Amino acid sequence: MSNQNYVPPSYRYLTFAIIIAVIGSVLVSGSFYTVRAGEKALVFTWGKITSVTSEGLHFKVPIMQTVSKVDIRTQKAEAPAAAASKNMQTVSTVLTLNYHLDPNKLSELYSTVGLEVENKIIAARIQETVKAVVARYTAEELLSMREQVKNEISESLTKQLMEYNIIVDAGGVQITNFDFSRGFNEAIEDKQVAEQKALTAKNNLERIKVEADQKIAQARGEAEAIRIQADAIRAQGGKEYVNLKGIEKWDGRLPTYTGGSGPIPFLEIK
Repeated sequence: MSNQNYVPPSYRYLTFAIIIAVIGSVLVSGSFYTVRAGEKALVFTWGKITSVTSEGLHFKVPIMQTVSKVDIRTQKAEAPAAAASKNMQTVSTVLTLNYHLDPNKLSELYSTVGLEVENKIIAARIQETVKAVVARYTAEELLSMREQVKNEISESLTKQLMEYNIIVDAGGVQITNFDFSRGFNEAIEDKQVAEQKALTAKNNLERIKVEADQKIAQARGEAEAIRIQADAIRAQGGKEYVNLKGIEKWDGRLPTYTGGSGPIPFLEIK
């Protein structure tokens, strides 16, 4: 009677070899990893960071070592912020921050705060910094000195985040327009309207003054011309000069009279 469950030794060896090959393939494939440009890789040995590798193909010990890749390119964080101005006006804005992780301090960063820096570090620092800087200015100053306020916020954030090995890019801080309460916005609008009206009135007054000065100057010029003419007439003999000017303009025709004994113009009989 034959044994139907009998498996030849050659089959057992083949099955074992296949299993070994599969396991070996998995181990070999899991022994290499690739780090792309703009990345770094944290290498953990039994859960502890032992090295940081740059871009390229690398080897790791299967099972014993694991890898976590980190993006070190510029990242963008955006967070709303609310604060109170020096004159207690409510101010709100949105701050945008461009940053990247210090590639030479990744091990320290991971060990202290981890890699979720936007939620754990950046958002909180934005809130604190905006409140501290805005509190030093009145609402009107925030509008007129916006660039200075932005620079102060940028400098403060850069110093604070550097302590966590987070680098703020040059010019990486941008602030939207400061928003105020409706009442304050209406007050600002009323003030601008009043200032515009005052400027218009001032311009009108200046225009009227200039026009008046022009008329005075014109009148003085005309009066001076009359005076000069009168002096010239006196210098030319007075009445004789007037008669001469009349003759120069006479067309040679005598006026026609129906009666009366009035004198003939410009003729004197001696």
